[in-house]
Amino acid sequence: MIPHTDLPKTIPVFPLPGALLLPRSRLPLHIFEPRYLLMLEDTLKTSHRLIGMIQPCIGPEGTPARLHSIGCAGRVTGFSETEDGRYMVTLSGVSRFRIAAELEGFCPYRRCDVHWRGFERDTGPADHDAEMDRDGFMRLLQRYFESEELQTDWESLHGAEDELLINSLSMLCPFGSEDKQALLEAPTLTNRRETLSTLLEFSLRGGQQEEMMQ
Repeated sequence: MIPHTDLPKTIPVFPLPGALLLPRSRLPLHIFEPRYLLMLEDTLKTSHRLIGMIQPCIGPEGTPARLHSIGCAGRVTGFSETEDGRYMVTLSGVSRFRIAAELEGFCPYRRCDVHWRGFERDTGPADHDAEMDRDGFMRLLQRYFESEELQTDWESLHGAEDELLINSLSMLCPFGSEDKQALLEAPTLTNRRETLSTLLEFSLRGGQQEEMMQ
């Protein structure tokens, strides 16, 4: 783990709608666009090997997407190259960041000056959710998975630590970009679980309303 005080001032950013990375979590990426292949090549030359994952905001068609102010940086901890020159990459979440300024220049991918203040806990030990009603949360989750016809290993979910459970679900559930951003910006694990529960309940209510209308 990189000490918080050693995190760099400037990092490349990868705007990818719906792709959420959280501290101490892992995100697999499939990189094939030339500009992002160059970004990966340049990143592997650095000592920190960090890439900032960030949600783009929806803007006018044909214009560069505005970026949300908060993202999460991940360290490249695994990659493999396919025969046709693409890469399968694993990012391990290090810390959230706030964009200070986007850099101008001739670089084909986007780079930002960032600061890490306010996210010191991201590089510390795993968080816990002392207020979590796990049985109630698991019942809600089971209803959601049944509604969305999703499959999972329930035994592994029941046995997972709080942070692994909540962060994995936040990253994997098929929520929209703004919902993913809300999960990212949650200050604590308890806040993230509360946000996640709200999103699950909202999805279930929407599904019930659609059934009533049919």
